[in-house]
Amino acid sequence: MDMRYSMPRLLAMLGLLALLVACSANEDNAPRPQIEEDRETIWDLFEDRNDPSVTVQVNRYIWNASLEVLDFLPLETVDPFTGVIVTGWGKAPGGTTEYRATILVGDPALAARSLRVALITRRGPADEATIERIEDAIFTRARQLRQADERL
Repeated sequence: MDMRYSMPRLLAMLGLLALLVACSANEDNAPRPQIEEDRETIWDLFEDRNDPSVTVQVNRYIWNASLEVLDFLPLETVDPFTGVIVTGWGKAPGGTTEYRATILVGDPALAARSLRVALITRRGPADEATIERIEDAIFTRARQLRQADERL
């Protein structure tokens, strides 16, 4: 065995072992926080714990209006359980700028707090005026859909 090759390997392995031991030591000997058994997480929504009717709720008018207003963008992910819509890149009819959108419908109310729109271009975030116009278009269409349902 050649000593000039084995000595650096031995030193490297000892260094890694010392680093591993140092990282795993609990220097302050502080007690680690206990994880609560009945804590609530997003996965609890899918369990049949106390009330099986509790699920994530989205406003159906905002949801459908978002899909209609942004129909020029190809859909990548649509998840009605979490209220998330993710689109691919696309151009508005007659426009030259490509956009990509992520929409979150996070509340069952037909209110501004229920909608979050993130819009980006190839050069970065879209300007606030464009995002506000899209949000206004979504809310206008959502109100129209609700009014049409009330007439039935």
